[in-house]
Amino acid sequence: ILSLRACLVLLAMPIYILSFVGIWQPFCRNVFLPFFFDKLTVVYERKTKKQKQELFCNLPDFKSPSGELKLLEIGTGCGANFQFYPPGCKVTCTDINPSFQQSLQRNMNKNQHISYEQFLVAPGEDLHQVPSGSLDAVVCTLVLCSVHNVNSTLKEVLRVLRPGGAFYFLEHVAADHSSWKYFWQQVFYPTWKLIFDGCCLTKEIWKNLEEANFSELHLQHTTVALPWTPIQPHIVGYAVK
Repeated sequence: ILSLRACLVLLAMPIYILSFVGIWQPFCRNVFLPFFFDKLTVVYERKTKKQKQELFCNLPDFKSPSGELKLLEIGTGCGANFQFYPPGCKVTCTDINPSFQQSLQRNMNKNQHISYEQFLVAPGEDLHQVPSGSLDAVVCTLVLCSVHNVNSTLKEVLRVLRPGGAFYFLEHVAADHSSWKYFWQQVFYPTWKLIFDGCCLTKEIWKNLEEANFSELHLQHTTVALPWTPIQPHIVGYAVK
């Protein structure tokens, strides 16, 4: 593993040098990631469309007694999930990276069936701008891999959800430790994390969800067909406060 990691470091040496001198991180967040995820979204959404349709089909069940559905999405990115939200849903968007707002606006324009409340620049671990117990649903897809602290993020999710509200997730995770997929995840881990601004390939996020104080947890392990990538193993589901 160490030898293969060293080979990847050599291949990615320009990025390591740019990171050392402090250039890569701002370029990554402001230019590379918005461009990359805008293009990746097309492929990823085609691969996960059916899974997302099934995942979000029961969102209307979590409307508040008033009939409204107030939803917050952590790490909204380009807004790829908007198409799956039910008509009339009131969405608050959050992301730690404001550079996604151009592609986010395009998806807002495409999805006029939902109402956009506000955009907050905030990490998942600190949603202090959102009142406690004010939301019917929270959505998080391909985000927990990059947060600094999964448990702190889940605590914030539980805080902002009303009792009976739901947390929806779709995340890539660590493969089975005895598999070749996990072997290659370990090989790619350091370079992948640098290139993709903290994205971790070996998080066992299902364990964090199992240990969080949700009253119900509906979780499935699945695979997304992304050949030649280390992010095929996923978990998908929802949890109820």
